[in-house]
Amino acid sequence: MRRFVLQQDSGNPRGEDYRIAYADLLNEKQHAAVMHENGPALVIAGAGTGKTRTLVYRVARLVEDGVPPSSILLLTFTRRAAREMLDKAALVLDERCSHVRGGTFHHYCNQLLHMHADRIGFPDSFTLLDQSDAADAVHLARAPLAAQLRGKRFPQKNTLLAMFSASVNRQLPLYEMLASAYPQFLSHHDAIEEVQKRYSEYKSDNAVMDFDDLLVQTYRLLQHDEDIRRKVAKGNRHVMVDEYQDTNRLQADLAKLFSSEHKNLMAVGDDAQSIYAFRGADFRNILDFPDQFDHCRIIRLEENYRSVQPILDLSNTLMNKASQKFNKSLFTRKEGGDLPGLVRAPCERDQSRFVSQMLLQLREQGISLGDIAILFRNGRDSYDLEWELNRQNIPFQKFGGQKFAEAAHIRDVLSHLKVIVNPDDQIAWSRVLLLLDGIGPKTAQELISWLRKNRSRDFLDSGLVSRSYQKQLEKLSVVLAELAGFRDQPGNAVEAIVAYYKPICSKRFDDHPKRIKDLEAFSGLCSGYSNLDQLLQELALDPLDATAMDTEGTRKDEEPLVLSTIHSAKGLEWDTVFLIQCLDGIIPSGYALDDPGDLDEELRLLYVACTRARERLFISYPVTKESSYGDYFSNPSRFLNDVAEDVLEPWQLEEEPGRKQLKENN
Repeated sequence: MRRFVLQQDSGNPRGEDYRIAYADLLNEKQHAAVMHENGPALVIAGAGTGKTRTLVYRVARLVEDGVPPSSILLLTFTRRAAREMLDKAALVLDERCSHVRGGTFHHYCNQLLHMHADRIGFPDSFTLLDQSDAADAVHLARAPLAAQLRGKRFPQKNTLLAMFSASVNRQLPLYEMLASAYPQFLSHHDAIEEVQKRYSEYKSDNAVMDFDDLLVQTYRLLQHDEDIRRKVAKGNRHVMVDEYQDTNRLQADLAKLFSSEHKNLMAVGDDAQSIYAFRGADFRNILDFPDQFDHCRIIRLEENYRSVQPILDLSNTLMNKASQKFNKSLFTRKEGGDLPGLVRAPCERDQSRFVSQMLLQLREQGISLGDIAILFRNGRDSYDLEWELNRQNIPFQKFGGQKFAEAAHIRDVLSHLKVIVNPDDQIAWSRVLLLLDGIGPKTAQELISWLRKNRSRDFLDSGLVSRSYQKQLEKLSVVLAELAGFRDQPGNAVEAIVAYYKPICSKRFDDHPKRIKDLEAFSGLCSGYSNLDQLLQELALDPLDATAMDTEGTRKDEEPLVLSTIHSAKGLEWDTVFLIQCLDGIIPSGYALDDPGDLDEELRLLYVACTRARERLFISYPVTKESSYGDYFSNPSRFLNDVAEDVLEPWQLEEEPGRKQLKENN
């Protein structure tokens, strides 16, 4: 009998002769995480310890070992993060890594639901409600109760939506959620529950889902359909979840279901950076992970590649105060570094003067303004500093702002596309019709009811059309018919609707030239999508950030200083960081003082702020604060009270000799 030995098509299943020298490129703990074979694993990745690098090389190692890329699932909290990791993996190995499935929980759930929508009673053409549309749908559900609630303080649509979302993400009954987070509305529990029921019925009747439904419906699908669960889980040989400390209970349960056949789930995160409880993140997910999986391996990444040791010493000291944590101690091989400074300012004005003058000194030493950040707890905490920066002509950029797809003119255009993909989308139809002169909410609702009943877009047959807006409806009918023919050509579809919408835009907005630039740029972006369904899903799941209105500079200048809340700064780093307004009542928040769990989260917030700095860290606070009742004395954060001076160096501000009037004059 003749024999023929088949060679491996790709990969390296026995781990021999890797193309990548993993042991040389990674430290011992990173290497252990990358080479972990099968079974559950928890990687505790301290700030700046190379978490992303570890995930990148783990993806490459799995592919190099012959694991089919399509059977590797990498879940991150932004699609950009997943894309960047997979691009880096492709660079260190080859293009096979680009075929690994990566994205957010919502993105992956959206894909699963579109494949199996019929199993949960939805058409596969269902569309997603963005935050604004979801709030409008809640408003429709709330409206029938308005009369009986007149004269009472009943929550508005955005508050109601936040309530429903919190109940879902924390997996709490509505009553318990109201009692803990909205006690002022607890007496309205029955009415709020009725709105929630009507909102759910609206979504079902109109074949739409909000972001929370993507998680809820996927969990429902996998829990109650064993064939689908087995099929999905068998396809996931390895599941990795980044930023596991930021998952909510539902996401943690989904991760278990996604990996329920092969049991190869790796959770990567840092308990010390869990700061999103207000979004539903559950700190217990990462703490309890080893107890939820038999034979779970715990790997601690503690070597820091970002900060000098004095900054790490302060960070370690702070986290030692936490009542619940994984023990770890960050260290670095970098030498030198100044002690972090604790700057005691007589008042808020002097705090701002210190920051601005120190900024200018650092700039003269060759440190770019763009590599310096001012961090604070709340957006209002920087108001006085912003005034001083403007006075000193120091350019800055404050993090935050409206998403591109949330701008009114972009939502107007998208609504026309939504009614093509999902003719049952009542919110989209309402927005389209209310753009026309002469059509108000009552007429729009009558037209929508007729359209849904007759499954037609030919308004002129409805018998409801007035001469005052007949020509406008004729134009709309023509453009909608044109869009229907461009369903697989998103670029052409958007060009057509933008051409139709420009005169409307010019009438509606004083700044219409800039908005039209937005629309023209948006039209170019859309040509990269394969069809309208994909375009709408992608924009809902991952809205673009910038618009021509807020990116068009009025003058050229150097890269600006960064002003940011601590929450927005997570995951970023700068050469120098100033943390201002580090006061008791702010960090920690006054609302957290009675709950040990809340206090721990406040401590982690301070830890996150400190670990953003590479070389220099200044923590400042004003001794006196102003209020509507007059000046009062304040105290520095209680978390700093017993930190030794050889860990956090006190700074005292003094007026320049002969210039004592400076403070009064300013």
